[in-house]
Amino acid sequence: MDESTIFKKLSDYFSPTHLEVINESQKHQGHAQSPNSGNSHFLIIITSKKLAGMSRLAGQREIYKVLEKEMKNQIHALQIKIIY
Repeated sequence: MDESTIFKKLSDYFSPTHLEVINESQKHQGHAQSPNSGNSHFLIIITSKKLAGMSRLAGQREIYKVLEKEMKNQIHALQIKIIY
């Protein structure tokens, strides 16, 4: 699993006008509890009408829901920036 998988799932669900998925795993190599897989820490920057009007917390919950499987098995850390 890599950023292209995350990008596709978020793109399919949110139809964003802006979406960036940045792999930041290299910044966390050697950290305690990091799987050091090279595909475990990601930054998401997104703008979508589906997120407009939601609180940041509600928007983040929607993103976590879309990535639920990946969060359980592959993603160790996710940073989310929702741009309204």
